[in-house]
Amino acid sequence: MTFPIPVTLAHVCIVVACVLPIVCAGIAKGGKFGQPRAKGGYDNHDPRAWLAKQEGYRARAANAMANSFEALPLFIAGVLIAQITGARLGLVDALAVAFVLLRVAYIAAYVADRANLRSLVWLLALLVAAVLPFTSLF
Repeated sequence: MTFPIPVTLAHVCIVVACVLPIVCAGIAKGGKFGQPRAKGGYDNHDPRAWLAKQEGYRARAANAMANSFEALPLFIAGVLIAQITGARLGLVDALAVAFVLLRVAYIAAYVADRANLRSLVWLLALLVAAVLPFTSLF
């Protein structure tokens, strides 16, 4: 099968970034499957209410999941705009990898309750995503 444009590392990074919220959900829910709801086990009948009741790392993982979904549109748009406008492939790929690595660090810092580090990494990832649409200027 051929594609009209070649699949790039940045495209792979888009897919990885789309999977990160699911990883966060797994962290939030992990170890609670199979336990009775009455004893705090995962409630698949009302998962959002169950997540809202979680504390500690589970609550932080759920928050990281929400933020990971929120970060996707700017990143995806940035990669696609950069590619459409003819930005250098190597630069777009490098920024996309940086974004994914920063988001992984963000999730790790959030789950580990490292608030200042989390905020710094969040800001760096936001800056990377915000620069992506303008990379054809460099």
